[in-house]
Amino acid sequence: QVQLVESGGGLVQTGGSLRLSCAASGRTFSSYAMGWFRQAPGKEREFVGQISGSGSSTYYEDYVKGRFTISRDNAKNTVYLQMNSPKPEDTAVYYCAAARTFTAVRPYEYDYWGQGTQVTVSS
Repeated sequence: QVQLVESGGGLVQTGGSLRLSCAASGRTFSSYAMGWFRQAPGKEREFVGQISGSGSSTYYEDYVKGRFTISRDNAKNTVYLQMNSPKPEDTAVYYCAAARTFTAVRPYEYDYWGQGTQVTVSS
């Protein structure tokens, strides 16, 4: 069982930066690939990117590639989403999630979810 708690959301201006954190419970954190998703009002939850259990591999969707960076600290059981140069269209509730495989990109492929943290980007 893994419990995930996101933090760090808030209001940020276009061109600024924001770092989200996701703290995990449990002693098997490094065995999980960690993904970030987001959901805007009236839209489906969409995949942002993910990081492998060791942290050696990452993958990003095109709409955040080059602006967002995912990292993890397995000693602290924490994964991060660094958001640089955010845009108003990045406004959403952001979720972290844990999966057994690095290739997981669909919500149903993830076993555990956090409660989400709101990110609002103002222009």
